[in-house]
Amino acid sequence: MRLDKINRNILSLLQDDARMTNQELAQQVNLSASSCLNRVKKLEQAGLIGPYIGIVNLEKACRSVMAIIKLQDQSTEGFNNFLDCARKIPELVECYTVSGGFDMFLRVAAADMTRYNQIVDQLLDIIPGQVNLSSHIVLSTDKPFRGFALNSLLEE
Repeated sequence: MRLDKINRNILSLLQDDARMTNQELAQQVNLSASSCLNRVKKLEQAGLIGPYIGIVNLEKACRSVMAIIKLQDQSTEGFNNFLDCARKIPELVECYTVSGGFDMFLRVAAADMTRYNQIVDQLLDIIPGQVNLSSHIVLSTDKPFRGFALNSLLEE
């Protein structure tokens, strides 16, 4: 799908405020409401937008433990099985396959340290063979994710 300037603006505006009405969005990108809605639907159908989610501030909502886990598996045989099992752990909120000294970075949001330890044990049980797992408890979130820098990423 071609991302012209209007489509890039739509993506950027919706990333900043997904609750914006179509009318507000149309005004900001200088389109009629129907033209704007058609563009948004095409962007959704192309998989460029979605899902629409609310970001919960865990610090205000509840007590929790946030941790980053670095994982290095010594074998490739159980990798796909690990991914399938890891996707079923609801507290595992992000999983990245990476290059370098580790194979994966995982982000976990657990209710407490007891649950966090259970998750780590669960992860270790999934992986056959020797595994190097390194945990880092998040002490503070100094810059939370609030979207991508679309203006610089989508430049023509």
